[in-house]
Amino acid sequence: MISTSQNLLLQGAAGAIEALVDTPQPADGRAVRGVAVIAHPHPLFGGTMTNKVVQTVARACVLAGWQAVRFNFRGVGASQGTHDGGHGELDDLLAVVAQMASQGPLVLAGFSFGAFVTSHAVTRLATQRDIARVVLVGTAASRFSVAPIPPDLHERTLVVHGEVDDTVPLASVMDWARPQHLPVTVIPGVEHFFHGQLPLLRTLVLRHLPA
Repeated sequence: MISTSQNLLLQGAAGAIEALVDTPQPADGRAVRGVAVIAHPHPLFGGTMTNKVVQTVARACVLAGWQAVRFNFRGVGASQGTHDGGHGELDDLLAVVAQMASQGPLVLAGFSFGAFVTSHAVTRLATQRDIARVVLVGTAASRFSVAPIPPDLHERTLVVHGEVDDTVPLASVMDWARPQHLPVTVIPGVEHFFHGQLPLLRTLVLRHLPA
């Protein structure tokens, strides 16, 4: 599907938030289905909105007809402020949602540290509005306190993890998911960054999104 990309500077509590918006242009002229906001991995370990996993999720969203909004957490790229261990980053994500997806269908997605932040955004927003889908990839459950997913969103949530992830062990994600009876999709032989399996990740996300 053809898409257009636009760089934006949004406003957050710590100052400017750099964002990249990919908008699908369906050949049949159909309207965009909604907005997907995608959070990137840990800023202190090179995580940015151009991370390949984040780009893959964004591409899947566009292919499914959703506008994909990626952004840099505070202190990354042109985003102002300094790293805040997830607290300020949650504020960043919520600010992006408020400015880019205040109404209409919403998808929340994140990779690694971004999945941790996204889980808390889901908790915050689930009582305020409908969330169409949640996508958590390489969820950093061994490193952060990932929020449980509200039970009524379980069927709308895709959790994907690599079997041999050496950054976030699969066991830690299973320990987080088990008490919730939340399914986890495990890709055999794959590590944290899904090397060689990004097309499969794109397919899994694409299948999960409303179309």
